[in-house]
Amino acid sequence: MAFTGNESKKVTLADASTWTANYRATISSGDTLGHFFGKNKINDILNQEGCVGVRIYYGIDGEAKNLVMVGADANENDLEEGIILEHAVPCPTRCSTPNKLNS
Repeated sequence: MAFTGNESKKVTLADASTWTANYRATISSGDTLGHFFGKNKINDILNQEGCVGVRIYYGIDGEAKNLVMVGADANENDLEEGIILEHAVPCPTRCSTPNKLNS
């Protein structure tokens, strides 16, 4: 198979809030709920030649959970020689106001 750029699907808030609640039920208070990547940095990845989407890996930097974002091409390969993002802004400490996805 090959990536087309149309992978994944939109989900309802009800489903997304259930899934994030399921995750929150497995972690300790104060653990990472999510990460924020800025639009400009995401666009830097997406604007690379041959990029049809992003792949996000889970990682741990010391004690902190993190996400590593890399572009992927139509052959389902990571653009590992291109832009790789990390150091997203974690929640907590910088979270949205309480809503169905985070509380």
